[in-house]
Amino acid sequence: MAKFLIEGGHSLKGDIYPQGAKNEALEVICATLLSSEKVTIHNIPNILDVNNLISLLRDMGVEVENQGKGTFSFCAANVNLDYLDTPQFYKQCASLRGSVMLVGPLVARFGTAVVPKPGGDKIGRRRLDTHFTGIQNLGAIFCFDPDLQLYRIRTQKLKGCYMLLDEASVTGTANIVMTAVLAEGKTTIYNAACEPYIQQLCKMLNKMGAKISGIGSNLLVIEGVEKLHGCESHTILPDMIEIGSFIGMAAMTNSEITIKNVCYDELGMIPDCFRKMGIKLERINDDIYIPKQDKYTLETFMDGSIMTFADAPWPGLTPDLLSVLLVVATQAKGSVLIHQKMFESRLFFVDKLIDMGAQIILCDPHRATVIGLGKENQLRAATMSSPDIRAGIALLIAAMSANGTSTISNIEQIDRGYEDIDGRLNAIGAKIMRIE
Repeated sequence: MAKFLIEGGHSLKGDIYPQGAKNEALEVICATLLSSEKVTIHNIPNILDVNNLISLLRDMGVEVENQGKGTFSFCAANVNLDYLDTPQFYKQCASLRGSVMLVGPLVARFGTAVVPKPGGDKIGRRRLDTHFTGIQNLGAIFCFDPDLQLYRIRTQKLKGCYMLLDEASVTGTANIVMTAVLAEGKTTIYNAACEPYIQQLCKMLNKMGAKISGIGSNLLVIEGVEKLHGCESHTILPDMIEIGSFIGMAAMTNSEITIKNVCYDELGMIPDCFRKMGIKLERINDDIYIPKQDKYTLETFMDGSIMTFADAPWPGLTPDLLSVLLVVATQAKGSVLIHQKMFESRLFFVDKLIDMGAQIILCDPHRATVIGLGKENQLRAATMSSPDIRAGIALLIAAMSANGTSTISNIEQIDRGYEDIDGRLNAIGAKIMRIE
């Protein structure tokens, strides 16, 4: 099992380019199954989750061509549906959270799909009710196979309808949209997720001939079409979680860096959240410049009460960034409450930060209070393991700012979401060694 050795206390300096957004990549790659024609996608990140999905599509019979760094073309003209009922397919899907988004395209185009209970990281329950209920509303029938622990989905005909989602699930919305584009008649989805990932997926589907309106809102209207054609070019947005991670990393390590080509207008409230933590950052064209600063102080609310960061559906704060905000708060001056509403196990990594000398009170599985002592009390090096993608990057940031050499094992969890993170950070001054 691979691990990182991180020598802390080094400042970074220079330019860094964010990778393509992991969450968008998983959605738009699944969407290529909706057409028999070629779809070309740019800025695909070279990370484990995405590579596993591409490998899965290849095994299903999709022609995949690597046209250069980050650019792939997909042609799903000859999909082997028999492969969906093989032990290999079950195993591949079970280890990849994003595989559930294959259901929508497969049901829409072929009338059949198989989905094992999905795997991935251990951040708590990720229910699939929204996905399944939405696709059932369109006319699909779900049957659970208790022996194989998988769902078989069949449909004779998909028909559009009105639906109100019980939660604004990003992957659930993506799945339902991909099913509805080929359903007969009009589908209206209220309380739809409206994250940039969903907007990008809808824009690509419209390029392929879909008729989706209301993009960017929580009310999507989809006029079903008989078939979709190819797409000559779709470019994935830069990963806003990685951009946020770099901002926090720069503040923690007293660094001066420029994050290049960030698509600033798509970052929502992320820059402002870091500003509330006292971190200076400046927009220069489409880049973010973070100057070197020795200390940063958390703001309070106007009435003097403790600052709170809580996740919420877009345009609220993405839950994926709370782990990073928490670790950055340990070296701020002041206190903050981190409220992780969506996942019940995502804050358990704070035990590791406490071992490193951070002052954190874990109130319950969803809330942690961080007492920031400024940089007078620097974190200590530690040996730790990465429980999930986002906690992994948070622990890496903590290790980079700590005194001494830290070890992070189970870094496969980091590799699932961050492309060549050690190589890119070492290029601007970090000291991270990968040991296989």
